[in-house]
Amino acid sequence: MIIKRVFNPIAVLGYVRKEMAASVIIATMVVAMHGFGLSTFALPFSVAAILGSALAIFIAFRNNSAYGRWWEARTLWAGITNASRVLARLVITFTDSHAHQPNYDHDRGERFKRDMIHKIIAWVHALRLELRNQPDSEPLRRWVTDAEFSEIQHSHNKPNRVMMLIGKSVYQAMSNGTLGGFDSFQIEGQLLALTNHQGGCERIKYTPLLRQYHYFTNLFLLTFIVLLPFSLISDFERMGLTVWMIPVTMVISFVFAIIGKVGEVNEDPFENRITDVPLTAICNTIERDLLDILGETPLPNEHSPINGFLD
Repeated sequence: MIIKRVFNPIAVLGYVRKEMAASVIIATMVVAMHGFGLSTFALPFSVAAILGSALAIFIAFRNNSAYGRWWEARTLWAGITNASRVLARLVITFTDSHAHQPNYDHDRGERFKRDMIHKIIAWVHALRLELRNQPDSEPLRRWVTDAEFSEIQHSHNKPNRVMMLIGKSVYQAMSNGTLGGFDSFQIEGQLLALTNHQGGCERIKYTPLLRQYHYFTNLFLLTFIVLLPFSLISDFERMGLTVWMIPVTMVISFVFAIIGKVGEVNEDPFENRITDVPLTAICNTIERDLLDILGETPLPNEHSPINGFLD
């Protein structure tokens, strides 16, 4: 996620280099044609004005849809953060509340709390890796046993497998007296919340924004870039500033191209790009909060922005 307010112009141009190259080539070609007296190729300015207005509406609609997907993704991960905290609190308080029971084993209870908190952290990291198409499961190894890690590695949906392990731990604790009464009902409620958030993230990940928006936006943008110099050349010729048409064309094309690119990069918020939802930072926050609730020290270092970007 970009958090800095000032951008490197060269880096920004890199996103629209193809559009800018097309704009320069076509504008230069039009100026050269008019230098050889081929002024019949000029178009009325109204052509570019009408096309530009239609393109602006189309880009605005697409950008709003793309931002809606990005914001929903961030909202889902805020829900994951809160549900993880609540689940960790329930595990610890429910376990400690049964310490007076005759069949309660203190060491077993402490192991259960630690095991559950670590598995919740493992689930969060597993979901992050799954959404970013990162097959490396090593970040999960420290949070689960070797047997559980092997089981997770061979699963096609690693977050789902971790969730299954969490469920087994809960009902094993119910059977041996670590948990009791209706504890599992409230814990299951938070597990359901996490599963629903996972489903929401997977819906965004695997259901792209309608491809016709992407295709026609790029098609109309290219058409606009091609026709713009032909619509401007007559006015600049009358002013005797024909060559200045090239930089003006570039500026106008840049504005439309960069606005269109904003929507394109925002529509997929889980691709591990600098514009995406900062999953690594969110997972780090959850990890620190849950370990703090558990009482483990030292806590992991807080994930900080690097050069204005938070991943």
